[in-house]
Amino acid sequence: MGWLLLTISLLVLFFGLVVFSGAPYVPSRKKDVQQAFSRLYPLGPDDLLVDIGSGDGLVLRAAAKIGARAVGYEINPILVFVSRLLARKYRGIDVILADFWLSKLPTDVTVVYIFSVTRDMKKIINKLQNETNRLGRPIHVISYGSKFDVVKAIKSLGAYNLYRLEPLQSAEAQV
Repeated sequence: MGWLLLTISLLVLFFGLVVFSGAPYVPSRKKDVQQAFSRLYPLGPDDLLVDIGSGDGLVLRAAAKIGARAVGYEINPILVFVSRLLARKYRGIDVILADFWLSKLPTDVTVVYIFSVTRDMKKIINKLQNETNRLGRPIHVISYGSKFDVVKAIKSLGAYNLYRLEPLQSAEAQV
């Protein structure tokens, strides 16, 4: 009985507390992700996709199947373990146990995939714009489920929206 209580407590801790720093874990649908990578942003071998809150790694695996490299940031250690386990037969996938808010994007990132709740969208766009400014080059963002208020989507497909963030000069950088 003690192990069961401990297991339940850990699950509540890892899955419940994450909601305070980001979106809850909601598995992506493989068909939707494949459509986003073919019709919204044609992902290819020259791309490095970063998935913020990568969950079980479905988005990372879909990117790897196309030939892109993929990095997932996940704060839940159970999901990091599951994602790494499921990704073991794929090349070019890295799953990092880290809080995205405290991390920097890789220097060669080309596209960021996010699923977020509306309350965090302003914070996310600020973080991504700062990262774009730091890198000094454009980054594409695929958002599932929520829209940015301050940036207009360049393309939409169902619940997906594609954005292109351009580096801003310091006077413009106030998002």
